Amino acid sequence: MKNLLGGFPKTTKIVVLILLIASPWLIVQVGIFVLAPDKEFDAMPICADDSGNCAHLGGGDNYRLNEQYPTFINLSADLVYDNLIEYINYHDWRLIYEDSPGESYYIHFVETTKFWQFPDDVVVLIQPNDSGGCFIEIHSESRLGWGDIGLNPERIDVI
Repeated sequence: MKNLLGGFPKTTKIVVLILLIASPWLIVQVGIFVLAPDKEFDAMPICADDSGNCAHLGGGDNYRLNEQYPTFINLSADLVYDNLIEYINYHDWRLIYEDSPGESYYIHFVETTKFWQFPDDVVVLIQPNDSGGCFIEIHSESRLGWGDIGLNPERIDVI
C-alpha cells in the first residue's frame, strides 16, 4: 500500500483505505437501490406456498409464524392503528402507502435490516369489529433473496 499511494497525502490514504474496507457494503447498497425499489402494495399480498422469505398472519393464511397468534384484538381499530403508527415513527421506518377506507386501516411500510439495510415490506390491515375490537392481518416479506433467516416471522412477533 505504501508504494501504491506513496506520493499522496495521509488524508487521501485514509479515505482510500476506508473506501476499500467499506466497498462491499457500498456495492450491496447500490444493488439494493437498483434491484429493490419501493413499490406500493395497495392490496394485501399473500405468501407463495414455498416462500422462504415471507410470513403472514390472518386472512386465513397463517404462514411461517413462530407462534400462533389471535387475529382478533380486544382493542379499538383506532387504538391499534395509533400504536402501529407510533411503532413506525419510533423506529423511523419508511411509510409507503396508507389508506383508511371507512373505519378500516391499511398500512404498507418498509423495515430494513440493521447493517446491510435490506428492505422488507410490511403490510398491516386493521378492521373494526361490532364488539369494539378489531381483526388484524399482517404480511412481512423480504424484497430480495429466497430466504430471510427467520426475520419476517420475527417481525410479526414484534408487531
